[in-house]
Amino acid sequence: MITSINPADGLPIGTYDLHDDAHIERKLAAASLAQKEWRKKPVEERVGLLVAMAKALRSGKGKYAEMITREMGKPLAEAEAEIEKCAYNCDFYAEHAPQYLADEAVASNATESVVAFDPLGVVLAIMPWNYPFWQFFRFAAPAFAAGNGAILKHANNVPSCALAIEEIMREAGCPVGLFATLLIEPSKVAGIIEDHRIAAVTLTGSTEVGAIVASQSGKALKKQVLELGGSDPFIVLADADIEEAARVAVKARFINVGQSCVNAKRFIVEDAVADRFVELFCAGVAALKVGDPMERDTNIGPMARRNLLDTLHDQVERTVASGAALRAGGHPIERPGFYYAPTVLDHVTPDMAAFREETFGPVAGVIRARNADHAIQLANDSEFGLGSALWTRNLDHARTLARQIEAGAVFINGMTASDPRYPFGGIKRSGYGRELGVYGIREFVNIKTIWVGPAKAAALTPKTAQ
Repeated sequence: MITSINPADGLPIGTYDLHDDAHIERKLAAASLAQKEWRKKPVEERVGLLVAMAKALRSGKGKYAEMITREMGKPLAEAEAEIEKCAYNCDFYAEHAPQYLADEAVASNATESVVAFDPLGVVLAIMPWNYPFWQFFRFAAPAFAAGNGAILKHANNVPSCALAIEEIMREAGCPVGLFATLLIEPSKVAGIIEDHRIAAVTLTGSTEVGAIVASQSGKALKKQVLELGGSDPFIVLADADIEEAARVAVKARFINVGQSCVNAKRFIVEDAVADRFVELFCAGVAALKVGDPMERDTNIGPMARRNLLDTLHDQVERTVASGAALRAGGHPIERPGFYYAPTVLDHVTPDMAAFREETFGPVAGVIRARNADHAIQLANDSEFGLGSALWTRNLDHARTLARQIEAGAVFINGMTASDPRYPFGGIKRSGYGRELGVYGIREFVNIKTIWVGPAKAAALTPKTAQ
């Protein structure tokens, strides 16, 4: 049985029965059968499902946003934006999938040889709680457009969101069986990955879980896309617009209560402007309202689970004990629920927890760099490589430095964000593969060469045919 907890007060919302082996078998069989028919439909017909998905998301936006906020604590305005982003992603792929999946001609001596993009089959999607709708629809829109089916194993602290996704797919007219949500314990995942009806696996989650799933998928020779942890650098050079950089830095760190793989986490600032940046940054943090996530002016709601809060507080305490200066916060808030004070740690160094580890919550670490080269060195001194931001007025210099940053994305004079137009993913222990853009839709396809040689010039005569 799964119990859903409201992180704003720590009280149970509801309980849900786990699906048994017989249910899992029925869903896998149905998905395999439905996908075999779905793949036969032209992409121009398949994208109609995406249009309907977007409509269902928007029509239920208020209901689904409140569900997100109750179940994982995201401020309501951010939850509404999450639903709208899901709908936009569906619209985007509905428009662009036919182009992205069109056969590509190959210049050769053969006639009309092409590269084609065929679906792989049924994909197992293992999804996290921090963006309970976006993480799924980010994957699902291109996957369905490409002709695949999907089985969702969601995080067990967001079961109502997981079942609501199934409701949305039904409302959108998804073919029966093509998609299913499974409420199961993590111990069941390995068996599903091994099942011959699962063609591939996508996971968004922690690096530790990613390593386990990669091992299981590799053993079964199944394709994987892994979007894992991050400790994104937010680099501020001396010639940057410091006021704007500090303003954006507050949002980049504290959106979603700091619980995102691509939140900025390490603020690497040149010495010459570090004091001014910290002053402005702390003023912005002080202006954040901590409170009930259902109230529209709340900026910081609760963290999603008690154990996440405890882990974060331990990281803060270890960092301060190692010599970092505590500029703001640094403690749980005494109220019902799982609230942590927005925290700024200054003079963080590479030997400290807030530098080495992913801080998944409302905690920012400021690291001081001697110059631009030292800033890049510090940025790359991490096991992670998901996103990054670079602030400078010298755009030519920025483009040069961006090539040196070890990350899946570099945002110059802006905050890292996912967008359907651009590929999204990481390197190093942040995972591999890409979502979104043309590269995302081609992750779960068979990139097939179809070579066509010249036809024989001489036709068979009736006599030779005998």
